[in-house]
Amino acid sequence: MAKESSIESLGYEQAFQELEAIVSDLEAEVSSLDQAIKLFERGQALAKHCSQILEKAELKVQELTKDGELRESSEE
Repeated sequence: MAKESSIESLGYEQAFQELEAIVSDLEAEVSSLDQAIKLFERGQALAKHCSQILEKAELKVQELTKDGELRESSEE
């Protein structure tokens, strides 16, 4: 598994890659239950983080477009 770091500091691609590595580790039948639980918990947090990033991106796209046209944004 990749070096553990603060999940909030990870970008989408980094978080998703780590999540994929965790899934692979869990599928490979981790040696101890404690290790499997730690991996599962980190995986859950990574999945939530990825979901939040995608939701923010979707909201931004919806804000910027309406029927394919750009709209004025009050944020920046």
